[in-house]
Amino acid sequence: MHKILFHCLAGGSLLVSGAAVQAQTVTGDTVVKPAPAKVPAADAPATVSVTAERPTGRIDRQVYDVKSDVGSTNGTAADALNNVPSVAVDPDGSVSLRGSSNVQILIDGKPSAMLQGDSRGATLNAMAADDIESVEVINNPGAQFGNEAGGGPILNLVMRRNRKPGGFATVNANAGIAGRYNSSVSGTYNEGPWGYQGGINVRHDGRNSVGEVSRERLDRGTGAFAPSSQSSTNNGLNDSLGLHGTVNYNLNANDTLAASVSYNGRSNDQRSLDRYINGDSTGNTIGDYVRSTVRNGDSRNYSWGGRYDHKGELPGETLKIDLRVSSSTNESGSDYANAYAIAPVNAFDSRARQHSETGNRIVDFSGDYERPLAGGTAKLGYKVADNKSSFDTLYTDINPASLAETVNPMRSNRFELDERTIALYGSYQMRLSERWGALAGLRAEYTDLNVRQITSGVEAGNNYVNYIPSLFATYKVSDESNLRFSYAHRIRRPNAGDLNPYVIYRDEFNVSAGNPKLKPTQTDSFEIGYETKIAGLESSLRAYHRRDTDAIVDYRYFISDNVLLTTRENGEGSHSSGLEFSVSGKLTPSLTLNTSGNLARSQQTSSDDLGNRSTRTANALSGRARLNYQINADNQLQLALQMQGKMLSGQGYRSPNNTLNLSLRHTVTPQLSLVMNVTDVFSSNKMETVINSASLRETSTRRFDGRMIYVGLSYRLGGATSAAKEGEREPRFGPPGGRGPGGPGPGPGGEAG
Repeated sequence: MHKILFHCLAGGSLLVSGAAVQAQTVTGDTVVKPAPAKVPAADAPATVSVTAERPTGRIDRQVYDVKSDVGSTNGTAADALNNVPSVAVDPDGSVSLRGSSNVQILIDGKPSAMLQGDSRGATLNAMAADDIESVEVINNPGAQFGNEAGGGPILNLVMRRNRKPGGFATVNANAGIAGRYNSSVSGTYNEGPWGYQGGINVRHDGRNSVGEVSRERLDRGTGAFAPSSQSSTNNGLNDSLGLHGTVNYNLNANDTLAASVSYNGRSNDQRSLDRYINGDSTGNTIGDYVRSTVRNGDSRNYSWGGRYDHKGELPGETLKIDLRVSSSTNESGSDYANAYAIAPVNAFDSRARQHSETGNRIVDFSGDYERPLAGGTAKLGYKVADNKSSFDTLYTDINPASLAETVNPMRSNRFELDERTIALYGSYQMRLSERWGALAGLRAEYTDLNVRQITSGVEAGNNYVNYIPSLFATYKVSDESNLRFSYAHRIRRPNAGDLNPYVIYRDEFNVSAGNPKLKPTQTDSFEIGYETKIAGLESSLRAYHRRDTDAIVDYRYFISDNVLLTTRENGEGSHSSGLEFSVSGKLTPSLTLNTSGNLARSQQTSSDDLGNRSTRTANALSGRARLNYQINADNQLQLALQMQGKMLSGQGYRSPNNTLNLSLRHTVTPQLSLVMNVTDVFSSNKMETVINSASLRETSTRRFDGRMIYVGLSYRLGGATSAAKEGEREPRFGPPGGRGPGGPGPGPGGEAG
């Protein structure tokens, strides 16, 4: 096994990225751009001052302002992402973009251990939305972005910053139904060369759920299907605590030092009850029992880092050195007890216990140098990253009479993966003519992988070099219209969970395992977009096509009569195409519209355990529609409809899902606001997956706590912006009208190594 463990993992990454390279000065909410004579960037228009808004279009990404969303005072990062066009986050924290679940999430342009693997969902459901300034959607990542943690599109969370002199603070306190609550305190203080920023938030919340699984498996002996079913209830609210702080010191006018630290912790307590009924192909019931489970555990995430910024003598010349260290540990214990009405033939002991611990640690050291060169702007950078992952699961069967515990070797394993990446990249951006601008880049990555399957004593390794290009171009049609073109090649390498071959117990009907023979997925992504203004509304239309070779997909087969194993395989390929649109602006002085949609067609080829290859196609319409109504000077109402279309997944698909959210803000005083959020007004939130293959027919449905209501207060100290004015600045999802090719230069947090 060790000889073939990484036989086909040679895949790498070299990318062309673009961030517009024009220098800009940000003061509060005002972006002031210098004249193009001093900064020869491809995107530089004539000297312009843009007040009280953030740019939403860049040559290589779209930027969505989420800080002024009415619900941000008591929402989570998952809620903020759910308001971004073509992004969907389910109640478990699973993220998809344009129907693809292969999404990287970065914080200020850097990877974080807390947003990878099993930590991601818990982190997104614990992180306060009020800490996020904007979300950058990067469908075709450029050269500065590596392929670690997956080579798909990127969502970059740009955290809030305040450079104004003096102090500013916000205090939020919110109460929800069924004992839920959350509160946060955040603030900044700047004086002389020093700047401080930090915050703390606590939450007590979660989603209870009920589930139903109806399954039929093919009995190969009789050729008939044998039924089985599972019904479940899951209850339990969890506590989370988040802390973060940053210190900045200006050594002089050109040099700045910064240090940051953060912590996020979340409990993992839950009680569930599952009933399993097994039948045979002749209609007899051969198993009927109830399993009760008590789960407890904790998720702990840490990060710290330091940064040095230098402004050179040339206009737009900068040097940035950045070190980030992050770690994530998830620990959980589960106690099981079975009560048999009809015991299955191979029933385990009526009691069992499982302890699981997963860990991930990332050390990321990067540098970027940017300067004008030959009428354009050149950018060079490096990155050295170490990523260590570990899995440790111990499952024991408990004798009900003696209470003696016996290790179950089929459900216990330890696995470690070390990955080191060394990357160099370069990009060059320039104006080709009065209307054309372009950005091209290349990234070279050396990757070294080492795997230790400790349970079986197997070790293996592999190393390889990859080169990946990308290209971006813009054409200025008019003062209010732009055409954008982009291409990027990406590689998705299997992660530790994809590769670990040992079986992990999920429940009595379901187990999972990785596949050490996986090859990396090669992705080519193309996009063309048009941005303009229609009747005063900022509008965009983007056509895209994504083609995956050796796509990593779910593969399911039975390892016993009623136990289904979910693993991963390389499908023959998949592709998706679509049209994405957005329209935003004021319909009336009091009514603002933000709407977006994605009409997509996807196709995926996979096989079942009978060896049958099948190709499935799905047409899906997904969208967001948000109406913001300023009732009067003190009251603001917001309605947000979210529609997620059909999404292919391995041998099946996920059914469409719709929710409607409502928010109301009342200004009590210029500093104090009352906010109410109602999530899923019609209690329609559910997750349904369907599998229909030659050997398996299954429909699985989970419904979560329906209508969720939070009411709270938000109090602002210092600063000149009132709560009412803050609420009036509605997130802008449209393109920037009147900007030259490529849009404005990079904003805060846009760098990556």
